[in-house]
Amino acid sequence: MRCLPILILPILAILAVPPDAAAQDDGAGLAKIKEQELEEVREKISDLKQSMDKSARDRDRLTDDLQNAEVAIAEKRLRLQDLERERAWSAKRLAELDAAIAEREAELALESDHLSAQVRAAYMSGNQEKLKLLLNQRDPAMLGRMMAYYRYFNDYRADNIGAVTAKIRELAGMHSEVAAEEARLADLARTRSAELEKLAAAQAERQTLLAALKERMAAEGREIERLAAQEQDLARLIAELTSILSDYPITSEEPFSEHRGRLTWPVAGTLLRDFGQPRVGGELKWNGVVLAAPRGREVRSVYHGRVAFADWLAGLGLLVIVDHGEGYMTLYGYNETILKNAGDWVAPGDVIATVGDSGGQSEAGLYFEVRRGTQPLNPRRWVTRRPGE
Repeated sequence: MRCLPILILPILAILAVPPDAAAQDDGAGLAKIKEQELEEVREKISDLKQSMDKSARDRDRLTDDLQNAEVAIAEKRLRLQDLERERAWSAKRLAELDAAIAEREAELALESDHLSAQVRAAYMSGNQEKLKLLLNQRDPAMLGRMMAYYRYFNDYRADNIGAVTAKIRELAGMHSEVAAEEARLADLARTRSAELEKLAAAQAERQTLLAALKERMAAEGREIERLAAQEQDLARLIAELTSILSDYPITSEEPFSEHRGRLTWPVAGTLLRDFGQPRVGGELKWNGVVLAAPRGREVRSVYHGRVAFADWLAGLGLLVIVDHGEGYMTLYGYNETILKNAGDWVAPGDVIATVGDSGGQSEAGLYFEVRRGTQPLNPRRWVTRRPGE
């Protein structure tokens, strides 16, 4: 196994240090090994993808251009989602600041009223209040209590002045923060507008490429040949991924095979294409199902596993392949965006992508497939539950 040399060094290091130190370093060492293994897997998958891209490019330049356009569209949609999250957070923060300012202004008004009352009382009592007390009071004890009262009164008045001053400073700071958030929101709006323009341009380029691709296929009568080549590409990808991931097997207390007939569909949608249905000309058949669903709807993993592939593939567009162990894989194609990377672990129900029309599709939907090795299996024998059940 290729990971064996990586494991030898940490073992030797553990033998060379005291038991306590070895125990402390064990977790960090294992984490480092796992990260190295993950990076190795990603590099192998990246090399495989580059090789497949070259083959597709040599065979069909328009398909390569379509890949570039659809990947650019996906990146822009993800950027727009990030901008929308930032805008929502900033708007929420602005609302919180407005509420806090209103609360502080009410407190300031109350403190100001108290202070005004104290100032008026002091003015009405005259400037000689303490002197009058000293001259008129015959009882020293009473005089002491009255002097203490005036001292407390003055201290309270000073505290009020301090509180009012602090709230004025706090309000000034809040107003500055509000101005900064308003400027940030305006900047986000400008950035979003620019990204929308780029997205529209990328979508227009995609439509032009699709039209050219369909025109050429119709003129040459090579639709069946193109679909057959795409099936071969997918079969090669699955075979190579199986080989790459054989060094990193998946173990689970409940194997994927034991969940046949008990899995949940990855997206709520309407069946457009069924497993085994004839494709163009009847010479090829569908190896999976196509579910019509609104663009942008979340696509979820049907079971535990590791993302084996997350990239664009001719015919399937933005594709996610999840390895579930025992040779089983599930495929999710035609996506608008991909939300996981190769090597990521997923659980049932984890969002891995969003519904789209990549791969040159004419309408939004999800292509879903179940395989064992390179053999396609009927998804409807494995997946029976509707989302939410």
